[in-house]
Amino acid sequence: MSAYLSSYLKEVDNVTSLRSDNPTWGAISAEYVVRMRMQNRFRTGLEIAQYTSDIMRKDMADYDADASNYTQSLGCWHGFTAQQMIMSVKKHRKTTDKSYVYLSGWMVAALRSKFGPLPDQSMHEKTSVSDLIEEIYTFLRQADARELRYLFTDLDDARASGGNVAEVISKIDNFETHVVPMIADIDAGFGNEEATYLLAKRMIEAGACAIQIENQVSDAKQCGHQAGKVTVPHEDFVSKINAVRYAFLELGIDNGIIVARTDSLGAGLTQKIPVSKVPGDLGSKYCDFLETTEINDVSELIDGDIAIHQRGVLSKPLRLDNGLYAFKEGTGFDRVVLDCITSIEHGADLLWIETERPNVRQIAEMVNEVRKTIPDAKLVYNNSPSFNWTLAFREQVYAEWQAAGKDLSEYPDPATVDKGLMEARFDDSELATAADELIQRFQLDASREAGIFHHLITLPTYHETALGTDVLSEGYFGDLGMLAYVRDIQRREIRRNLASVMHQDLAGSNIGDDHKEYFLGEKALLAGGAANTMNQF
Repeated sequence: MSAYLSSYLKEVDNVTSLRSDNPTWGAISAEYVVRMRMQNRFRTGLEIAQYTSDIMRKDMADYDADASNYTQSLGCWHGFTAQQMIMSVKKHRKTTDKSYVYLSGWMVAALRSKFGPLPDQSMHEKTSVSDLIEEIYTFLRQADARELRYLFTDLDDARASGGNVAEVISKIDNFETHVVPMIADIDAGFGNEEATYLLAKRMIEAGACAIQIENQVSDAKQCGHQAGKVTVPHEDFVSKINAVRYAFLELGIDNGIIVARTDSLGAGLTQKIPVSKVPGDLGSKYCDFLETTEINDVSELIDGDIAIHQRGVLSKPLRLDNGLYAFKEGTGFDRVVLDCITSIEHGADLLWIETERPNVRQIAEMVNEVRKTIPDAKLVYNNSPSFNWTLAFREQVYAEWQAAGKDLSEYPDPATVDKGLMEARFDDSELATAADELIQRFQLDASREAGIFHHLITLPTYHETALGTDVLSEGYFGDLGMLAYVRDIQRREIRRNLASVMHQDLAGSNIGDDHKEYFLGEKALLAGGAANTMNQF
């Protein structure tokens, strides 16, 4: 057996030696100690943050070498949903490679606040974000403990039956953890720079290796897919990026990842007019985007008006009744590009561009413009449930076919019939099939053509829970009764070999029994005996 494959046994030898130096530890099994250590590989959140930062940096390099090496995640609102997601990925793909967890501020607000369901406006308790990070990693570590327990049982059985012990030990030594990178949403920073720094520290200490922050005003933060978004000047956003970087460096996570998100494509307002020190600086560029009216004479100003002098012209910026300032129409694209370049040049590692629809061409146009300055710029992209994916891609195919002169007489024109292509009667049509093929290829196409390193769905487990509960409730409280649960859930769990069907085991009952036997031996009172109904599965 090679040195690598015998690491489990070497660790047993090390603990045996330690025990021999402590004569009162006679009841302690060295092998049980090693098993418990392996089941608790990550002892702190900082260990997780460092481990996952290393993984994510490697994945970024892999993507730079080949854009088909993109990464993915699903947003999870509870540790259990994250656990089941990663267990499923590992079961079906035989690895967790390139698979992450996303923590959505939207779902924290909607599902995890002590105030109850809240809109995505940074109204929830800020520490609920770091609490959820810790919860998710607790569940992922428990998935490790459960799976390793079965390997340890296999080892005991192989020894007892004369089986292939070396093969089982090899599986133990090469066990792949369920602990994967997490991209965690810090919204707009929950206050000033100090507030951002303090929360970032809590998030990193809980295990986050990547923190996503957006360029909206903290106290006016809106969901990226809603109206009323207000952005901040670049120097304000850069100060938040610096705050997060300082938090990483203070805690020793020198390769932590910052994802800088711009909402400028859909944001038409700003709260502040920055001060320009020299022509062409960031303040000057930001002010160039403002909607202004040239002033020929100061007598044109009335009480309360504000004027700015820029590029030799005295102008009055358009100020709304609420005191916010408006940007010029059609400047969103250019503001996004400047936001992205500025963020990368001031320490961000990845970009997030919030768009109004999932269109590869639109995303690629912006990314290609950014890459003229930052050649290796990479995106994290929100494959958002706020998009009507079916409608967006059917309309895209319709437009492409229309431009190609294809006969579209059997389909309603989106220009005249709103949402007409959503009708169920088109689900099996040639157009719908073509649209679904585009949706299926979206992540691969966008990673190749639009620089998307990481694809995530922000709120999938929110919608999946709602749908599953609706289907179960309809049947159970209807004519199906218990069959609704048995046929549509339990039987499917069994057929798909889901760990959740043995919910006692998944919740840790067998691990607890093992510990009782470690501590008390054969006199331990165990829960997993013959009378345990879990044996039916």
